Amino acid sequence: MTENRNYLQKYAMHFGTYMGMYWILKFILFPLGFTIPFLLFLFMCLTLAVPFLGYHYAKMYRNKICGGTIGFAHACLFTLFMYMFASLLVAVAHYIYFQFIDHGFIINSYIQLWDELMTNTPALIENKEVIKETIDTARSLTSINITMQLLSWDVFWGSILAIPTALMVMKKAKPENDGPVQS
Repeated sequence: MTENRNYLQKYAMHFGTYMGMYWILKFILFPLGFTIPFLLFLFMCLTLAVPFLGYHYAKMYRNKICGGTIGFAHACLFTLFMYMFASLLVAVAHYIYFQFIDHGFIINSYIQLWDELMTNTPALIENKEVIKETIDTARSLTSINITMQLLSWDVFWGSILAIPTALMVMKKAKPENDGPVQS
């Protein structure tokens, strides 16, 4: 059992690194999507592909490392760790982006979208004060605040995705027949 735990952590880190690199490459498309709408669409499609990639990695772990069988708890723990390690890796990229590259671009883009929405359809928006407070709060966020929020968001969704992924990946060992069947 100790050997399985070592493999669990090792391969969760391994596949979590792949998932984290995928998330980093995917994240690059997000700010670019504000100027090129197709890239935002591509970002959304790649985001929807994350659970399928997680399933693929968990299945690969089951088949190549665990010998084709894995229990629910083991699969759930592996998937949870994989998403956690991916979240930690992409959090570094988020921090670097928001601290050194963004300079308020994403927040300002959202504010510009809200301003356009309020000028084009003023009757639809009833609580302008709530929106103004939300915008003021968003402006006050630091790079580390945004990074920690995104990190907790990724870990939360990874925790939720771990359960159905583990249910689909788990596979019990088939019982072996030791001799001929007696009637």
